[in-house]
Amino acid sequence: MPEYAAIHSHILQDVLARLNKTYQDFFRRVTTGHGGQTPGFPRFQGRTRWHSFTYKEYGNGARLDNGFLVLSKVGRVAVRWSRPLAGLPKTVTLSREADGWYVCVSCADVPIQPLAPTGQETGVDVGLETFATLADGTMIHNPRCYRQAERRLKTAQRRVSRRKKGSNRRRKAVRLLAKAHQKVRRQRQDFHYKTACQLVHKYDTIYHEALQVANMLKNHHLAKSIADAGWHAFLSILAFKAACAGKQAVAVPPAYTSQTCSGCGAVVQKGLSVRWHTCPECGTSLHRDHNAAKNIERLGQSLRGEVA
Repeated sequence: MPEYAAIHSHILQDVLARLNKTYQDFFRRVTTGHGGQTPGFPRFQGRTRWHSFTYKEYGNGARLDNGFLVLSKVGRVAVRWSRPLAGLPKTVTLSREADGWYVCVSCADVPIQPLAPTGQETGVDVGLETFATLADGTMIHNPRCYRQAERRLKTAQRRVSRRKKGSNRRRKAVRLLAKAHQKVRRQRQDFHYKTACQLVHKYDTIYHEALQVANMLKNHHLAKSIADAGWHAFLSILAFKAACAGKQAVAVPPAYTSQTCSGCGAVVQKGLSVRWHTCPECGTSLHRDHNAAKNIERLGQSLRGEVA
């Protein structure tokens, strides 16, 4: 492959590392049984499905020079930086998005910027009717970014389907469709970051359920709404923001948090369509998500040994 001489060796090594990781994950799924299902064989990634490449050692192939990014075999690239680099740069990854190219510099020993402690704790119950409910009863609105954009996405997808394959008009329609999906993804991510920052600024410890979202997506009646809410991405961002601020995000087992009464501890069975919790034992009456959030907070405190 003489054309590979035009590519830095670290990029080629990273491709093989990704391939090795893919096959190791496949063999692990075969060994563990993958939940009784047949594990999928790694899919061949064609030229059009490869959207990023990585320089695995900063300073060897990629470096910064007076605000510019200097890449081996590529040249000097002007970059609009979103923030100054903090810590020790390790790897440089360039990825192609719908609206252009982006660079991600992974750094080690990033200094923590702790926030002033507030002495407050809360439990968070994520849902679909409202995105999240806190232990004090506060409800966070669910923006439903994908649902709001479905009509626009449908029109863009129909435009792609009507174009002739291989034509310039189809390529243009594909770019417009990709930008429409990118806008939805960024709206959701912006909401997640803002919500996580608000919680981290207000509370020192945030308890939430350790959800298995991949299993929940198997419910075909709720899969689209669950994916639209993006619970897994939000909880990952919440844990990251809490660690950066010197706070804690603690995951607790989700079993029976909605069924257990937060007032007396009795189990009150109710279907998903029943949105109000009423306990026949102690008379506690409140929204089921508020009841679950209070149970999550109490369970998290008990696991940490703060309450008996």
